[in-house]
Amino acid sequence: MRAVSLHRDVIVVTSALLQVNCVIVRGAVGEGAENAEGEVFVIDSPVLPDELDALPALLEQAHFPSPSGLLATHGDWDHVLGPLAFPGVPLGCAESTAERLQSSPGEAQRELRSFDEELVIERARPLALGAVQALPVPGRCEIGDAELELHPTDGHTPDGMAIAIPWARTLVLGDYLSPVEIPALNDGNTIDAYFATLERLRPLLAHAEQVVPGHGAVMDSERALTLLHEDVTYLTELGERGAGAALPESRRSRQQRQIHAENVQALA
Repeated sequence: MRAVSLHRDVIVVTSALLQVNCVIVRGAVGEGAENAEGEVFVIDSPVLPDELDALPALLEQAHFPSPSGLLATHGDWDHVLGPLAFPGVPLGCAESTAERLQSSPGEAQRELRSFDEELVIERARPLALGAVQALPVPGRCEIGDAELELHPTDGHTPDGMAIAIPWARTLVLGDYLSPVEIPALNDGNTIDAYFATLERLRPLLAHAEQVVPGHGAVMDSERALTLLHEDVTYLTELGERGAGAALPESRRSRQQRQIHAENVQALA
């Protein structure tokens, strides 16, 4: 696990597996505020048990208070493990994600269990997603004396949100614009929805200095815009040429070719 401070109020924790990014954000505190430490939310989650166990100590070392809330960019299992680190802390997500979790109870737990069995990983307790709070998206979420901006994202999955941290000029994307993964159409023929999300993200990138993808290295807005162009090109070719679509040059690993094959199947 790697932890990097992007701003006095923002820490990014990257899991050793899948390069999943977890973002710890502290609400900006006004001068003379009673709670000088600010309010903290944890967005998404690392994957391994020891990484999750280390999060409370990391917050303490950074002089951040314990989180009052968890946020998930979308409902994929590798982004909703925060309750394993902070039991009893409510998990906030887009209304679309809350509906997904409600309509497919136990899905995240089953996929986590399958992942753990494959890699022989043991966890001290099962994942519980009981305290889920649905957030209106697009919308805003108060944190301390500041607000997070919530923007809808779908295409990769039918649910989700990107989270802008305006005072830190940081944008948390969920599973979009990854430097290590091509677009994945996990819910069938969702190219149009994916295009729409990319276009919603484009103006947000103009106001961000630091962009945090769901998987892969943090980048500046220029690099993120390059990936956006590559993803638009790939998805356009996927729709027109199917299996013959060219993958982005930097994302042509065996795993990415497998994702491409699954995308082609989703369009069939």
